[in-house]
Amino acid sequence: MPKSYLDLVAWQKAMDLVLAVYQATRMFPREELYGLTSQLRRAAVSVPSNIAEGQARQSRREFQHFLRNARGSLVEVETQLRIAISLQYLREESGAALLAQANEAGRVLNGLLTSLNIKAAQPENLCELTTDN
Repeated sequence: MPKSYLDLVAWQKAMDLVLAVYQATRMFPREELYGLTSQLRRAAVSVPSNIAEGQARQSRREFQHFLRNARGSLVEVETQLRIAISLQYLREESGAALLAQANEAGRVLNGLLTSLNIKAAQPENLCELTTDN
């Protein structure tokens, strides 16, 4: 496992998404401050937060659990972005760019999860490969 969550590309991509979401939601209507703006920001912040917390647990199983939580939050972000586009709080172009950024973060996150799943399936040592022990 990496020494720090800061080294994880998935965390870095998720942080980039958080900054982009905060920037985009500055233009949302004031009456949405405690509605969609808040929901979207919290869901976006949850993605890198879960990645960091999972990596800090230093157990592969717990890390995978938190990465799945991050993936769930990322799907929330995508859904809320689509709502913002439908309500015309976001222009089509900027909404599409944010969705592409979320998709990229999801792709990297899924890659990390796949990598951990593959490592979990591998035996810890060669003794496990023999049936004589």
